[in-house]
Parts: sequence; structure tokens; C-alpha cells
Amino acid sequence: MTTATAASSMAMWFSLLSNIILTLLKLIVGFLTNSQVLMADGIHNAGDVIATAAAFSSMRISQKPADQEHPYGHGKAEVLASGSVAIILGIAAIYIAFESIVALFEEPAPASYISLTAAIISLVWKQWLYVYTYRIGKKQNSKGLIATAYDHLADVYASIAAVIGIGLALVGDAYHIPYFAYGDAVAGLVVSILVLKLVIHMGKEAVDILMEKNLDQEQIDRFAELIRSIPEVKRIDRLRAREHGHYILVDARVSIPGEYTIQQGHDISREIKRVIMEKYNEVDEVLVHLNPWYEEDET
Repeated sequence: MTTATAASSMAMWFSLLSNIILTLLKLIVGFLTNSQVLMADGIHNAGDVIATAAAFSSMRISQKPADQEHPYGHGKAEVLASGSVAIILGIAAIYIAFESIVALFEEPAPASYISLTAAIISLVWKQWLYVYTYRIGKKQNSKGLIATAYDHLADVYASIAAVIGIGLALVGDAYHIPYFAYGDAVAGLVVSILVLKLVIHMGKEAVDILMEKNLDQEQIDRFAELIRSIPEVKRIDRLRAREHGHYILVDARVSIPGEYTIQQGHDISREIKRVIMEKYNEVDEVLVHLNPWYEEDET
């Protein structure tokens, strides 16, 4: 196992174990204190356990080398997991919204310092996990890890809202402000909106990759600049690049002098591949198609 793979696996294990512990903490404390936002957040965390396990499994699959049935590798397994995480988060957000709306029409339960403490622990823990997981995910360009990091970020939002909501309820109890007693339920509704926004972002990114959307023009231009740095290349006829999970595939059609030999063309193709892959470690393959170029073509 490489150092990078070991770091990614460690991050996923931390995430999985943390989600299990926090799920039990929130559900038990939420049930004992009748906190709607903490119970909803606990259900959300239970979905996180499934999502993290799916992301972990997909990450292991995506590391498999290309084979006869999957010549471009298994990178999209992570994208499928990312989409699955988005779906699970979406369901959790709808559930949180429903339970919060119901709570607004019921007699609010007394606020508890125990539930506030549980929300604060979750906030600090999840913020650390988000920073830790996102940093490794970006470094490894792992869609599964980045999706897990966004999952942690959704929990940060939920925990912030829980702290504010439970805090307002405690203030309401202490100073006899009746409307503050509904802070817990209102916070749950705010959480659902924030999580849904995150779901839309994650879902769009997963769909773009699965539909093989071209990379942004700025990145394409950087690839083109490297190709043009090779003197024998007279023209770039077509240049495409797409994400395939945690790596990138580049397709280039370039024109070189028509009188060049097959060996010379082969060497130029290898040079194009070399300059791109040395500059960008996330590029896993560069496919080059050569077209003949003649000086009269430019006249």
C-alpha cells in the first residue's frame, strides 16, 4: 500500500468510526432530552455511516488497475459513491425539515445543557474531520474523500444550528421568552436548507463527471500551452480532457509535418504525453492522434 493510499484509508476509517460514535451520542442524548434538532442530526449521522462506508468501498475499487473489461480504470466508482452520498444527504435533509416543521406545532420540550454539550462536541469534532478529510481528498484528488468531507461540512452546519437553537431555547427558559423555546425546531429547519444546498452542489459535480463533461477552459488552455511548446507541433486540431474519478484523461489531435516518419511521429506523441503527465500528476493517460500538416495548408 502506498503512502497516499494509506493516508486516504486512515481518513476514511477516522470518518467511519467518528460517524458511528457521534450517531450514538446524538440519538441517545436527543432521545433523553427530547431535542428535535439533536435527534434529526443523529438520524443524519446514521445516514453518514452508510455514506462513509459506501465511499470507503468505492475508493478501494477505484484504486484497482485497468483491466480488459475496464480499460480506462475504475475511477468512476468514487463518483458513483459521491452521488450516493448526495442522495443520502438529500433524504436526511428532507427528514430534518419534516421533523422540525412538526415540532413547531407541538409543545416545545425544555432545553437541556446536556444536549447543548453534545452539539458543541459534534461541532468541534466534525470541523476537525472536515478540514482533515478535505485536505487529503484534494491532495489525492479523491472524489470519495471529498464527498465525505462535504458530508462532514453538512454536519458542521447542523451542529452550528443545533448549538444556536438549543442555546436560544435555554435563554428562553431562563428569561421566560416563550418564542425562544422554538429555537431548537427552527434550527433544524435551517439545517435542512443548508444541507440541501450542499446536496445540489455534490449532485451536479457527480452528474458532470458521469456525463464526461469537459474540464474548464482554463485547464484545457494550460494543456494546449504545453503541447504548443513542442516545436514539431504545427497545429492543435482538437483537445479534450475529462475527469474519470480521481484522475484525468486527455485526448489530443495535433498536426505535424506530413513528411515525418512513423518513428518521428511516435516520438512526438510520447513527448506530448511526457510534458503533460510530468506537469500534472492527476493526468493518468494522454491519447494522441496525429494528422499530417503541409505548409500549403496554412495558405
